[in-house]
Amino acid sequence: MKYYYFLFTLLLFCLCSTSCTVLQWRKSDQGIQQKFKDVEIESEISYFKVDSLDLNIRIQEIQSEGKNVNLVFIHGAPSSLSTWEGYMMDSTLVATTNMYAIDRPGYGYSNFGTAITSIDAQAQLMNAIINDKKLENVIAIGSSYGGPIAARVGFLNANVKAVVMISPAIDPNNEKDIWASRLTQWKVTRWLVPTAYRVAGDEKSAHAKELALMEEDWQHLTVPVLHIHGDIDDIVPYENINYSKEKFQQIEVISISEKGHEISYKNTELVIPHLIELINQIKEGN
Repeated sequence: MKYYYFLFTLLLFCLCSTSCTVLQWRKSDQGIQQKFKDVEIESEISYFKVDSLDLNIRIQEIQSEGKNVNLVFIHGAPSSLSTWEGYMMDSTLVATTNMYAIDRPGYGYSNFGTAITSIDAQAQLMNAIINDKKLENVIAIGSSYGGPIAARVGFLNANVKAVVMISPAIDPNNEKDIWASRLTQWKVTRWLVPTAYRVAGDEKSAHAKELALMEEDWQHLTVPVLHIHGDIDDIVPYENINYSKEKFQQIEVISISEKGHEISYKNTELVIPHLIELINQIKEGN
């Protein structure tokens, strides 16, 4: 009886929260622009249209002439481009790079609620955006579910000069079972779950299979790959670092002591110095 009471309470909470901005992980164009205006950073919002998929992908850009390194940020699940605000507002990154944060399909304002569960298909879309904007010297940065997408973009696009994966779910044989995600797959409970979490659940259901499809390609990714992971991550097992060490040619693992899964946005001060180091390496190589 206690189990059913708990389940009922959980579902009621989800129902009451379905329209909640926080649980939907969305910020409007106007809200984003106002926040950056308040700190005197010029930001643009644009949409990349994919007619064949009836898809519009939202992109936030901070860029100006004379910068030759481009950072492309790919968020996890559930999330949106706003998770990268700490980077997009960092004075050093603003001064030295162009930055592009992207709402992945199904999240934010990129066809919200409609999932694309293929990692390769999502990477192909990110690749198309890079090509459309004619970006060179790209560092592809992905967190959690976005980690393998960033790596796949590095495999697809020769203009990607480095890949950074933060707490990435990269190992198909080490996918943690999160029981709450099952609620997104059961018809009786799916409609009660906030939209962004339904998209995350759809991605989760296919994630291990999608990772397995591309694992033989990682040996052909020859650019530097940085894997940053907290050693007490309770969402994506820390053991994913062993997979990265085995599969990638130029791999560097940064282990963060006593940190969990939320490093990418809660501990930007631990990540940004590594980005600056990669940026300087790319500049020195040009």
